Amino acid sequence: MQHARTRSDAPARKSIFDSLELDTRLLGMIGAFVVLCLVFNLVTDGRFLTPRNIFNLTIQTVSVAIMATGMVFVIVTRNIDLSVGALLATCSAVMAMVQTVVLPGWLGLGLGHWAIAPLAIAAGLATGAVIGGFQGWLVGFLGIPAFIVTLGGLLVWRNVAWYLTNGQTIGPLDPTYQLLGGINGTLGESLSWGFGLAATVFALVYMATSRRNRRAHDFPVKPRWAEAVLGLVVAGAILGFVAVLNAYEVPERKLARIFEARGEVLPEGFTAGYGLPFSVILLILIAAGMTVIARRTRFGRYVFATGGNPDAAALSGINTRWLTVKVFALMGVLCALSAVVASARLTFHSNDIGTLDELRVIAAAVIGGTALAGGSGTIYGAILGALIMQSLQSGMAMVGVDAPFQNIVVGAVLVLAVLVDILYRRRTGER
Repeated sequence: MQHARTRSDAPARKSIFDSLELDTRLLGMIGAFVVLCLVFNLVTDGRFLTPRNIFNLTIQTVSVAIMATGMVFVIVTRNIDLSVGALLATCSAVMAMVQTVVLPGWLGLGLGHWAIAPLAIAAGLATGAVIGGFQGWLVGFLGIPAFIVTLGGLLVWRNVAWYLTNGQTIGPLDPTYQLLGGINGTLGESLSWGFGLAATVFALVYMATSRRNRRAHDFPVKPRWAEAVLGLVVAGAILGFVAVLNAYEVPERKLARIFEARGEVLPEGFTAGYGLPFSVILLILIAAGMTVIARRTRFGRYVFATGGNPDAAALSGINTRWLTVKVFALMGVLCALSAVVASARLTFHSNDIGTLDELRVIAAAVIGGTALAGGSGTIYGAILGALIMQSLQSGMAMVGVDAPFQNIVVGAVLVLAVLVDILYRRRTGER
């Protein structure tokens, strides 16, 4: 005898959010970012969301965002790195001295030579990798807590940078090197549209390939309409971002100088947009690479396994000591890349470069959802956290808030983000 199906036996209907499989924490961050932008746009009489300010906000975020991607790995392994700002300063000092003293004095290469920028950047990357690996060795093999090692590094490397330059500002830096600073190096409108279209196609193909792979292994997949909606959102976000940056026009005087350098006359009514900065493209490539490392490589799996349970990871055969060295060396390389972007944007090296970046980088990672207890975190979350932090500071600066109070607000936001993370994880853990 068949029994009538009760209401409790019927399959529950999925909500739109369940069908799209959206991360509620990520949605909350995006919502907070949107509200923050709208509020600042209102109190600044519409100046916050102009193409010019969005362009500046973007290039100002890059340096911290690059380091935040590495800080995710450091925190996931249950460590911390308080020396990132000081290490950035040391790498910046090394690259500045290579450009202005070492290469001109040893090899006779002056600024503008094609080899200056590559050799300087290589020296900075090597410096970051060696220092980062050394700190990782102290933590992993000697057992010194990462907090102590990197706190000492904060003091040591900041002053090493001072001694390398004798406390002087070093510049101007090589013109090719300055292309990675932001406004000094952009793709222009046409190439930016081409990059945006290529990125859109890549994202859609990646989504389709992921869906096919999940079906091939009998994993659950989103409904087709949900995939289509997400695809439209991704495509709209990429192309909209390119459109906004293209809308920031190059000043007429600068265009006139460009045409004069080519022996031409600026046509009347001619305009051109800056487009995507090279530094932003660098951040996009780093974010994509770090995401692939985190999700698709053995090293990434070992990082998250070690953060989840270090003892179990060690018993399973993972060399957690050597892994710690690798993670800190990777952090050092990313600090060097951030130093390239930061000093190129300034067009010179200064002694205060990277000051308080420790706070900003750790805050970006934590606000982005990286658990201080280790084991979980995302690259895109850290970048969004860096964008939120920079938007908060830039908006307060436009309103006229004093710098000390800006730091008070940033500190309060960091504590609040950790509290929200604790409450969120308790709630999801109970579920």
